[in-house]
Amino acid sequence: MTDSGTPPTRPDAPERKSLRIHGTIARDLGILIVSGHYKPGDILNGEVAASDRLHVSRTAYREALRILSAKGLVESRPKTGTRVSPRDKWQMLDPDVLAWIFEFEPDDDLLASLFELRKIVEPEAAALAAQRRTDVHLRTMAEALEGMEKHTLAVEEGRIADHRFHAALLDASANPFLVTLTSGVGAAVAWTTIFKQRTMPLRRDPLPDHRRVYEAVADGDAEGARRAMGELVDMAFLDTTRSRSGAARRSPAPTGLPAPDPD
Repeated sequence: MTDSGTPPTRPDAPERKSLRIHGTIARDLGILIVSGHYKPGDILNGEVAASDRLHVSRTAYREALRILSAKGLVESRPKTGTRVSPRDKWQMLDPDVLAWIFEFEPDDDLLASLFELRKIVEPEAAALAAQRRTDVHLRTMAEALEGMEKHTLAVEEGRIADHRFHAALLDASANPFLVTLTSGVGAAVAWTTIFKQRTMPLRRDPLPDHRRVYEAVADGDAEGARRAMGELVDMAFLDTTRSRSGAARRSPAPTGLPAPDPD
């Protein structure tokens, strides 16, 4: 059964095949947009021409554009066609958009901005979690730490455990607006973790940083949780900047984040 309670479609069913096709088209176009191949203001090929070039149905191409439109990447208007939207219209924390951004090397400013957002959100969420967490939250976070220790962040199982840790922390804040950021923050954590290991394993173990956050939350120490989570994000930012291919690609850290290590 699916989450909606309806039986899943068989893999070879026409509906599933159509979903794969328009999802793939949306992904390919999305990558071209966020990587700068298609720039804001560019007009995409018309429906007929694009479907012929891609050898797909017009319906599949139309559905792909609807996906991109929902994520703010394009807008369609009568007579003028489908145009790439300005970046300030993009749903930057959409998990798909983040995945497409990390298909290539995101620029330094964009990476720094992503960690800047984390620095704004996660320490305050941790402070609230220390005051509002339940035994269920603590158990979930403890189990996530065990999973991270067992598998490490080098493999998918470890990264899933890491995602559960951060998701439980946001949920423990008991703030419904913060909780809605779970998928976006989780995707940001996951993709930056993968990104900084793309050429070599992590140079340090981030597990102790997570344990300090957990211990402060478990102790009900709001200020300690805020400080520990801030340090966790700072160190994650340094890990990411160290992974960049060459110091020339590095830029100064945004306000509130540590400067990249010159090594």
